[in-house]
Amino acid sequence: MTVTLQDPPERGTASDFGPLAREVRDSGLLDRRIGYYVRAGGLNVVGIVAVWCAVAWASASWWVVLLGVPLAALSARTGFLGHDAGHRQIASSHRVNRLLGMVLGPVMGGLSYGWWNDKHNRHHANPNHVGKDPDVGEGVLSWTVEQAARKQGVLRWLSRHQARLFFPLLLLEGLNLKANSLMDLKNRSPRDRWLEGTLLVTHHAAYLALVFTLVSPGKAVVLIAIHQGLFGVHLGSAFAPNHKGMAMPAEDERLDHLRRQVLTSRNVRGGPVTDWLLGGLNYQIEHHLFPSVPRPSLRKLQPLVKAHCARVGLPYAETGLVDSYRQALRHMHEVGADLRS
Repeated sequence: MTVTLQDPPERGTASDFGPLAREVRDSGLLDRRIGYYVRAGGLNVVGIVAVWCAVAWASASWWVVLLGVPLAALSARTGFLGHDAGHRQIASSHRVNRLLGMVLGPVMGGLSYGWWNDKHNRHHANPNHVGKDPDVGEGVLSWTVEQAARKQGVLRWLSRHQARLFFPLLLLEGLNLKANSLMDLKNRSPRDRWLEGTLLVTHHAAYLALVFTLVSPGKAVVLIAIHQGLFGVHLGSAFAPNHKGMAMPAEDERLDHLRRQVLTSRNVRGGPVTDWLLGGLNYQIEHHLFPSVPRPSLRKLQPLVKAHCARVGLPYAETGLVDSYRQALRHMHEVGADLRS
């Protein structure tokens, strides 16, 4: 059984989205925010350099491994900036955004820009739509009862207990993303395969060389484990509240753009700290409706979207951070209920 949209009010057509789109365009919120991204990118680079200098300075002590914590946070910042480049939020030129994406992705982050862009664009086109959205496709975890029922062996056991295991499994998410980046190279064009493959291999070789040069092998292994493990937790914690537990359209269900994005997405309330921790993805509804709106403009966009949803009678899901996790985990727990019984 797939969780479906329960008779959303005023299914309507694209005409419901038109007035909002015109209002947003006239508001200037689509304008680039170059200054913000120069500051954010510059501070991120300075932070990365500073932490690696601290690793070199503290290399003789086991306390050095705790520097994996700020490294994880800075790696997540790099990922969020790469996400914005992929959505063309940073520059008006496609070529400049692609260049930034290649620097932030394979060069700095060890993640394939081409793989992520393709996967993420398919997610945006059909969020939470089984069979179309890769983020709810078949994998280690189950997002529908049907997926859980097909699991066998270890995967069946994981689906049975996936709500409890979700955050521990995120410790492996950073490595999973990097492994998928490498494995997807076979699906790239020969040119992109050579370019991204070279950049990815260079990144990983340089990363390992840097760590094992600065600290002893034992400390290096622990530092890498903390860095990559918490990087996965940070990214996964930013993406988990967005759609898990929200409506999942049935295979034959057709919705206009406004309803397809709003009914499947959830916002997370909070201030500047929440915005920073979640990389602006806490404004998930606004981001899905207008993917090219720069991250710092999403907070200003929110009142326009909420007001429009109220006018057309469309539910607008927004909750606190802790409750967003509770709702996502409750959905995962319910999906695995039949396996536990």
